[in-house]
This record gives sequence, structure tokens and C-alpha cells, in this order.
Amino acid sequence: AAFLAPQTAAPQTVAPGNAKPPPSNLLYFYDAISPIVAADSIDREVAYEAARYGVGGADYLNCPLTREEYQRFREALLAGERYPLHDFESANYFEGCLPIEELAERGEDTLRFGPMRPVGLRDPRTGRRPFAVVQLRQENRGPDGRPTMYNLVGFQTRLRRADQARALRLIPGLGRVEILRYGSVHQNTFLTAPLLLEATLQFRGDPGILFGGQITGVEGYLESAATGLLAGLNAVRLATGAALLRPPRTSMLGGLLHYLTTASPAAFQPINANFGLLPVLPQAVRGRQERNRLLVARAQADFRIWQSAVR
Repeated sequence: AAFLAPQTAAPQTVAPGNAKPPPSNLLYFYDAISPIVAADSIDREVAYEAARYGVGGADYLNCPLTREEYQRFREALLAGERYPLHDFESANYFEGCLPIEELAERGEDTLRFGPMRPVGLRDPRTGRRPFAVVQLRQENRGPDGRPTMYNLVGFQTRLRRADQARALRLIPGLGRVEILRYGSVHQNTFLTAPLLLEATLQFRGDPGILFGGQITGVEGYLESAATGLLAGLNAVRLATGAALLRPPRTSMLGGLLHYLTTASPAAFQPINANFGLLPVLPQAVRGRQERNRLLVARAQADFRIWQSAVR
């Protein structure tokens, strides 16, 4: 959804009636997303930091596979059940973004010459190149500069969730991984929010235009409704001269907005609500269930304080 505040609103750099649409090359069409996993559920005794050929920083974790481990993983992909297409859909995939199970079907070595290619990624503990490698890319940075989420590079998939989880946990280092977002293949259009949107959901080209819903880069009904509601409220407040709303960073809505406006534009993909979006707790907590309970309690408390101060 897009909201257009009337011209009687607070001063704007461009009059709403003359607002320029976002450049067409910043309206991205996509048909696949890869799973995202919790950083603290990755076994660092197995996964190692390395950039291909040592070029660039250590933004990637690498999970090495032997021939046998690779074959078991490929067999799990081939055996997994896929979400069916609707009658009006066709499986015309973009070749540069094929589901991983489609690649597995093309041949025994297709994956290890594609997203699981091991070239330039020697395991520093053995000094040898693995048979295959699964790369995980940092998805965000927490307040302490460390990532809380990792994206499995090139692992877009149409497998059902249970089969995704079963296959992913065969990967060395991911045996007990927490999946924050499952991979999927579908059609959608979304803005490159880090370039185009403020945390108030105003369009940077004209603050009198606000966006809400899935087009902002969020996924899920609740996330879309929440951003749509916030955009609508801010449009009204902009028209009446009231201060615009910015939910606290520690709340889930605040975490979503932070991700939308600070993620890397080049690698930006839609996301749904998950605990990896929230700032880490100041104290160390043992047990994911207890940690998540404390994150929820903090979010609710901070949101109530913020809500009570809204006029």
C-alpha cells in the first residue's frame, strides 16, 4: 500500500502532486529466497570463516562436506516433497536463481559446481579443499557488530518446511540449526527499502509519500498489516503536523523497520518477523527458550512505554 499525505502537510522537498515514482531499476522482481538461520545455532567447531580466495572480509561462514556427506544431502533434496504449483503457475525459473532441488536433479555434480562449489575455500584446519562447501552470508549486524542471522547462499528452495529442515540439518555445522526463515520460491515485487525508505516508511524522494505492506520488503500477513498501519498513522500525523511514529528498536516492528532501512541494498531480500531482528540482550542467557522469553518481555515493556508517550 502507498499513502499520499495532502499538500497541507508539513514542509516537503517535493510537492506530493509532482512526486516522482521510484526509479524502475529499484523496483525488484524476485522469485526465490534462501533460508536464514540463527547465528548462535551454528557449530563454529565445524564452520569456518573465509572469503573465496581470501578476497574480502570474513563475512562468510563455510560448512565443509565430504563426498559421502554431499551425496546424503543431495539424496535428501531429491527425496523431499515440494510445494505444488497452482494451475495458473508455471515452473519457468530464472536460471540464475534456480531452486536447489532443481539443480540437484540436473546431475550428481551440478550443486558442487554451483552454489556448493569449494574452489578458493580451503579449510584452515586441514589445509585442504573440501569436496563441497555450503556458504552462509551475514544477514545483519547486532549492536555489538556481530551478526545474529546468516543466509544460506544459493539455497532457494520449493521444498516443504519439514523436508527443508531435514536436509539442512544434514550439513556439517548445521546439525542443530535454528531456522528463522525458510526458503521459498514465489513471485513478488518489492522496493529496495534501504535506499528508498525512512524508518517512518516515508519515501526518500518525497516525504509526503509513505509505503506500507509487502512492497516495503516485509513478509507475512502480520508484518504487512503492521507496516501498513504504521504508514497510515504517519500519513495522518504528517497531515496534521504531529511528530511521526518510530517504534522502539527493541520491539519486533522496530526491528523490522531497522532491517528495512539499514540492510545492504545489494543483497536486500524480504524478511518476516524473527528473533534475529532484535538487539541482543545485555546479559548472557543459556537456553534459546529463555532468551526468547526475555526478548519478548523487553519488547513488550519498551513498546508499552513508547505507546504511552505517543500523543
